[in-house]
Formats: sequence, structure tokens, C-alpha cells
Amino acid sequence: MHRLNVPSVQHLARNWRSDPRKIQKILVDLARNPPTFNYAPLFLAVRDMLLFGIPYEQIVQGINSAVKRKEVSKNFLDILPLIREHFLDVSPSFIQSVDRRYYPAGRGLMVPFDVPIIYGDGARIVLPWMTFWKRNPLSGEALSLFVTLVDEVIFQDPDLEDARFEIIDFSAPRKSEQRQVVVTNSAEIPRLTDARKSEMLAIFAEGYFLAKATLAESGQDRANEAPSKPRDPDQPDFFDDPSAGQG
Repeated sequence: MHRLNVPSVQHLARNWRSDPRKIQKILVDLARNPPTFNYAPLFLAVRDMLLFGIPYEQIVQGINSAVKRKEVSKNFLDILPLIREHFLDVSPSFIQSVDRRYYPAGRGLMVPFDVPIIYGDGARIVLPWMTFWKRNPLSGEALSLFVTLVDEVIFQDPDLEDARFEIIDFSAPRKSEQRQVVVTNSAEIPRLTDARKSEMLAIFAEGYFLAKATLAESGQDRANEAPSKPRDPDQPDFFDDPSAGQG
């Protein structure tokens, strides 16, 4: 039996295609072959460094002790120095999480969005959105779709409307094995028009329900429209933002 979880806002954007049947295939393949690890330890590492001041060496030791699969621990330890470098000069006045939100993507599909942390940096609030895909990070219209939805699901909150939303990409450049950090202020990313956003969401919803029907026909669908805490290869939970491995 395979489970079709509701995709997160980020995974909706990353798996969007212009043909709903291509989306259907992607989602069916993911349900039948889900990732086998998640990046949650890296989000915990950020929290431990910023909130508790845990020494970097202690975090490395913790990952080596807790993560038994060598290829997974190596993946984490390739990223961890970049995390340390990025947050080295950050001394937040506060750190907190944000309650899960949902975006109505059409046809009753409520897409979850979880923010791992926000923190205060001087007079501003920063929402650092970390993506750990090594290849093919969000770009182009898919990236615009993501930030457009985030605007609507998060920044309508008066406590967050002035927050700086940073996308921190830890991918490797094309033809390189070495990851690097690229930080983008989401304010620089073009937003979609309402018409284009609605069109893209309608296509995704069609693909999702086609995938659900495919799995149901084979007796494999155990979908839950509001999964408790599924896995996310890049964010804490596979289909629910804030992390299973996408190398």
C-alpha cells in the first residue's frame, strides 16, 4: 500500500508541469518510491546553533552518532559547514516557529506550509527558507509560483507582513559536486498574476487528483487530505514543509 500525501507549497511548485498527466506521473512515482531520509537534523542544527549556542563540533559529533547511514551523514556534513558560514554573524534577538498554514489550491486541495524558524535581526524579522536539493533547485516560473503562494499564506499575517523572506539555496552548480550557498531576497523574484497563478494551480490540482485516482484503482491509495507529519526531502517533512532525501 502506498500513500499519496498532499504536497507542500514548495513541492507543489517544484513538481508543477504544464501537463497534468506529467504531474500525475511524478506524484504516483513519489508515492510508490518515497525518499528514504529527511533533512530534519539540519534544521535542528540551525536551531541549536542560533538558539542554544551549541558548538559546531558538538553538532557534527551528534550527526555522526545519530545518523547511521554513511551516505546520509556525508550529505549532511557537506551542507553543515555552509550553514555555519551563513549564520556565523547572526545574533538573533529571538527565534520562534510559526504555526502550520494551509493554502487552498483548488478542488478542496489544502496545501500545507510550515516555516522551520523565524528570527529577529535588529529591527526586522527574517524568515530563512533553506532548500537542500543538490540539483535542480526552484527557478523561473516555478520559483515565482512558490513565492507568490508564500506571500498569500504567510505575509497576510500583520506580524509577518514586513518580514524579510530569504531563500537560502544549498545546491551545487551544474556539473559541479561542490555545494555552495546562494541567498535570494524573495522581494527580487517576480510574482505571478492572479490569472496565471489560478491557471497553474488548476493544472496541479488536476494532476494530483489523477494521481490519487491511479493509486486508488490499484488499491494503493491511503491518502489523507491533512497528513499529520509526512516527510519532506528538503524541508522538515517530505510533503509538508518543515524534511527525505533528494541528493
